Amino acid sequence: MRRARFRAHVEDRAFLLRASRLIELSTLLGDYPVTAALKSGAIASSDVSLRFADVKVPNTAFKRVVRTLEFDVAELAIMTFLLARAHGKPLRLLPAVITSRFQHPLLVYDASRRSLTPEVLDGKRVGLRSYSVTTATWIRGILATEHGVDLDRVSWVAFEEPHVAEFVDPRNVQRAPAGRDMVSMLLEGELDAAIVGELPRDERIRSLIADPAAAATAWQRKHDAIQINHMVVVRRDMAHSTSNAVVDLLQRSREHAGRPATLPFGLEANRRNLEAAIDCVYRQRMIPQRFTVDELFE
Repeated sequence: MRRARFRAHVEDRAFLLRASRLIELSTLLGDYPVTAALKSGAIASSDVSLRFADVKVPNTAFKRVVRTLEFDVAELAIMTFLLARAHGKPLRLLPAVITSRFQHPLLVYDASRRSLTPEVLDGKRVGLRSYSVTTATWIRGILATEHGVDLDRVSWVAFEEPHVAEFVDPRNVQRAPAGRDMVSMLLEGELDAAIVGELPRDERIRSLIADPAAAATAWQRKHDAIQINHMVVVRRDMAHSTSNAVVDLLQRSREHAGRPATLPFGLEANRRNLEAAIDCVYRQRMIPQRFTVDELFE
């Protein structure tokens, strides 16, 4: 009996010592299939412990990621990360895609008012949440490369400031009146089109790009890439052993979700996707030079 109690005491001390060596990391991650096992505690690490922030919609905290560097580990929109990196923010990318989608359906207009095509957007007023958000940046890239739109000749109407405080909107961006709603302004005719985060449930509102699913398939075939939305970043001063432990957790959580092909994992699996994102933001003169993919993971 005494020997059993001694053994239990030793095992308890060993557990406490292991627990005391866990590195606790403040973490911003949304609720997705690829994060479910991680956030539920179904998987864990003997090296790190993730302390999840109580944030229901992660993009509402992206300013905290890039301005105050509040989180050790964070989900972040890819274009916001590229802008943050261009402005010297000490963040490093991890090779984990959290969300991706083709953005083609999300450029919309009020079909009850007029007929509209991408090719006639010169001089038109187009609403967007913020000029530098990822969905808007992807769609402007689509308009420029696939439809020949001169982005400088469109009047962009932004409803929010950039996540990265140092980023300066182009001259043809104006701020919407305080308190106004983008969809309401579209339906009232104050905007000709809008880039939305989700399609509104209104039969008057339709995608401006004809057959957006076919257009997305054609874009993917042409560019050999997907359009990344959110990936995971860590503070640049994080030890590589610590970030490797986070990568392992993310990978195991993705495996629990069945390894979705639309959310590729790993540097090489995402090299072409990241090259497409870098090219998109660089061509719009939002960053001063093209990053190489490898330097994003330094």
